Amino acid sequence: MKIIGLNAYHGDASAALVVDGQLVAAVEEERFNRIKHWAGFPGESIRWCLQQAGLKVTDIDHVAVSFDPRANLWRRLQFVATHWPSMSSVLDRLRRQGKTLALEDQFAAAVGVSRDQLKAQFHRIEHHQTHVAAGFLISPFDEAAVLSVDGMGDFTSTLTAHAQGNDWAEFDRVYYPHSIGFLYTAITMYLGFPYYGDEYKVMGLAPYGEPEFVDFFRRMIRPKGDTFELNLDYFTHHKKGVRMAWNDGAPIIEPFFSQKLIDELGPVRDRKQPMTSRHDNIAKSLQVVTEEIIMHLLNRLHAKTRSENVCMTGGVAMNSVANGKITSQTPFKNVYIPAGAADNGTSFGAAFYVWNHLLKKPRTFVQDHAYWGCSSTNDEAIAAAKAAGVPYEVLDQEALVDRTTDLMINGNVVGWFQGAMEFGARALGNRTLLADPRRTDMRDIINLRIKFREKFRPFAPSILEEHVGEWFEINESTPYMEKVFPIRREKHAIIPAVTHVDGSGRLQTVSKRSNPLYHRLISRFHEKTDVPIVLNTSLNENEPIVRTPAEAISCFLRTDMDVIVIGGVLIDRHRADFPEQFRKRVQ
Repeated sequence: MKIIGLNAYHGDASAALVVDGQLVAAVEEERFNRIKHWAGFPGESIRWCLQQAGLKVTDIDHVAVSFDPRANLWRRLQFVATHWPSMSSVLDRLRRQGKTLALEDQFAAAVGVSRDQLKAQFHRIEHHQTHVAAGFLISPFDEAAVLSVDGMGDFTSTLTAHAQGNDWAEFDRVYYPHSIGFLYTAITMYLGFPYYGDEYKVMGLAPYGEPEFVDFFRRMIRPKGDTFELNLDYFTHHKKGVRMAWNDGAPIIEPFFSQKLIDELGPVRDRKQPMTSRHDNIAKSLQVVTEEIIMHLLNRLHAKTRSENVCMTGGVAMNSVANGKITSQTPFKNVYIPAGAADNGTSFGAAFYVWNHLLKKPRTFVQDHAYWGCSSTNDEAIAAAKAAGVPYEVLDQEALVDRTTDLMINGNVVGWFQGAMEFGARALGNRTLLADPRRTDMRDIINLRIKFREKFRPFAPSILEEHVGEWFEINESTPYMEKVFPIRREKHAIIPAVTHVDGSGRLQTVSKRSNPLYHRLISRFHEKTDVPIVLNTSLNENEPIVRTPAEAISCFLRTDMDVIVIGGVLIDRHRADFPEQFRKRVQ
């Protein structure tokens, strides 16, 4: 049984392939077309999944998409009747939802066949049902509470449930226009960060501030029973809609906060203006109140389920700062958040919804790593180096690990391109930039010379999973950088490059079983330095994470990266015979 799951018509469009209940391949469309958070139909992703498994489209039995324009229809009609939104916003929503009506035709066109050649059964599945499936059905739990919380999908922003086996019982929903994700996005744009996905910048900015404006944000969003509600006086989306350009490009969202917010909170920051302590304090206050609402949802959910386990999913579940506090601020003991907790993961959520929930097949798959994407060979890396006109050397694995650790210890920033590409927003040791976390200057070096991004952005520590408790105050498995934990105070000065301003780190625990080469590299670094941690950030430069050796070398050459390692191929910018035009620009 072969099932393709799709996230289409949302940001981070993606496709996943499940064969007989096992995830075989998963990839985001942005990795092919090089447009961050691309929204539209994931045709390249579908074709790659088929190619990866050696399948023809006629082999596919089911196709599932994480979007159902018929879902919550009564709620939609009720909203129109009570809120009288503008006709333009209604027509805009109908146009976007109408895209799924041609799902079969778009799928057939993407794979180069006529519609009547498709034998697959097509399923349109409500958005949050696929989030729940992505959170629970591939978790290690037989039973768990589930919180799905995001911006908005199929007129719902939040869903709570108690899951057992292949099924779940719903408790509560929060419908449009109320949304934690919309709150965070509105303030992100108010702070001068206009792009889809910039919410993570605000989360990184928050530790620099003080909670000066928490009372204001408590007026913007407040608990209501077991859920919450927005104070709509501070928003316009319930009247004018959220003006979005979602199709065939990077998602674009226009601001939807009201004049009342500006009157009370002050002038909007232009993106070209410098950050001030006021902006830091707004970010901090937003994060504090967001955490209050999330913990309220979780504590009320625990009271209903009495479960020790919780699965978090949806875009708000990417708030790693909040996630790191769940076990200390709620009764839940075990937290599972999948790789691809946001809309990208609804592709495999839709596929497993069909396999486990609709077809009632037993659960036999647990997602314990994120390496489901494209891979490359040494020959492809050599060909890319030759095409770029740069010298290289080929090393066996032992020499490669030893050489790379020495390069980091000597202050070099190393691109590390290995194995299958990660699924999701985080580089997890296969498409990664590596550096020595002990260097006090390394954060500024990478932010300003390689990533070309804001100085306040933190970097992640990748740590051997067997050493987490020695370096962090909370000892939990965190394989996808999905949680932020406080670093032990006595360790701050040892690893300053990965210690954020508040003494925290968004860690990745590295397992020998799930990524033996990365584990071996960090182990060698540990042997040489007594530090079982390396600095890890994504191998890219204001673009999606690189997919191919050619893209990796291009990124290397247009930044001040020192070395790049692609499989067993090492390219060092400091070699005497390296072309002069590619020398480092900043000394």
